[in-house]
Amino acid sequence: MSVQTELTFKTAAELAALMKKKTVSPVEVVAAFLDRIESLNPKLNAFITITREHAMNRARQAEREIRAGKHLGPLHGVPYGAKDLFATRGIRTTNGSKVTRDRIPDFESTATLRLNQAGAILVGKLNMAEFAYGGDAVLSGFGPPRNPWHTDYSAAGSSNGSGVAVAARLVPLALGTDTGGSIRLPSSFCGVVGLKPTYGRVSRHGVTTLSWTEDHAGPIARTALDAAAMLEVIAGPDRLDPSAVSDRVPPYSSLMRDAPLKGLRIGILRQFFEKLHPAVEKNVQAAISEFEKLGVKTHPVEIQHLSHVQPAALTIMTAEAACFHENRIRNSADLIDPFLRVRLEAAMHTPATDYIKAQRVRRMIQQEMESAFSGCDVILCPTMTIPAYKLDLRGGDPDRGPTLTTLANLTGVPAIAIPCGFTDNEPALPVSMMLHAKPLDELLLLRLAHVYQSVTTFHERIPSAVS
Repeated sequence: MSVQTELTFKTAAELAALMKKKTVSPVEVVAAFLDRIESLNPKLNAFITITREHAMNRARQAEREIRAGKHLGPLHGVPYGAKDLFATRGIRTTNGSKVTRDRIPDFESTATLRLNQAGAILVGKLNMAEFAYGGDAVLSGFGPPRNPWHTDYSAAGSSNGSGVAVAARLVPLALGTDTGGSIRLPSSFCGVVGLKPTYGRVSRHGVTTLSWTEDHAGPIARTALDAAAMLEVIAGPDRLDPSAVSDRVPPYSSLMRDAPLKGLRIGILRQFFEKLHPAVEKNVQAAISEFEKLGVKTHPVEIQHLSHVQPAALTIMTAEAACFHENRIRNSADLIDPFLRVRLEAAMHTPATDYIKAQRVRRMIQQEMESAFSGCDVILCPTMTIPAYKLDLRGGDPDRGPTLTTLANLTGVPAIAIPCGFTDNEPALPVSMMLHAKPLDELLLLRLAHVYQSVTTFHERIPSAVS
């Protein structure tokens, strides 16, 4: 293995430690990742735009700062990629769509600005489902990203480029967004950690809207430690986003160590264990057993009206998406993917009464979640009912079974996807579990994920298509 490859196989925390000690330079690190991106991106299609010149200039700046003793923190010099709906000043931001393929913003999203100020280095903009609409991989104006475990398989969506890039070691960190599971779905299919924070925990200023009341921005990484370091930087109040919460941001990364689990209570949402793929059921059950060995107490929990979650969340999301894209539908509809166009045009006719009923259901489900959390600290279920399926380049949504991720979007609670195993047959594909916590308790999710990763090795496996 070459020195450059060794660098790209390290986590963000490992890279940051080496750069702080001056064992390697940010220039070496960023160059190694850029070379890997340019080598593998034609095969994986994870990046829409690669920002080599920008990234190398920033790397040289970081090298000068670190040499001068001006170390900015745990992300200084660490490369990252951003889903291509985060506005980046002077850098093309396409939204995965032909409609906005030439858009170059004159401002920076809050999330990317905070990463840049922390010394992280943007190496490119990541592929995505067009305007973040839909959970499948093929709805992109730039072609589908390919799953690095097997390139004939889906990477899910809509933050599919982000999941692929992290799993394939093209970047150690990526920004994604999640409206119905779009951070956690690709994290599940690609075998990485994806955190959807509490609604409002991370500012969405400069992030192209899909649904005002269901959109979330958050980190995708290989480890919970890396996700914690990233969340610590991007979270917090923002006067430019009225929905951003004002609560203090904990020092997540420094609180991750020494996190005993004995006495913690995990509620098992058995309603989400119906009709699972055998590999999903086996590996998630094994993960529950692992938590029990670590001293966690488990018991079943129930959300009484769980069957109403998906229709309510979909009604809200589609109505808000149609409102946001109304002018595009009227003026540029021929440039939008036909499948997406039909959905948006249909959503424009959603009755106001249906939208209001869906919001009433949302409040009812929120109350039921609050009741469920009165008897446990965390709620566990699979992230998806199935492992990755084969890509269908004809478009449209495949039959993925029940969608388990929308519960957290509808209620606004934080949720994290954690790799917990693989299928037995070839190709071996990742399996993921999902944990939910009370609002603003991302630290508990990250601690649980970190302890689980300290006793398992699923996150260390390298995808077969890029090893």
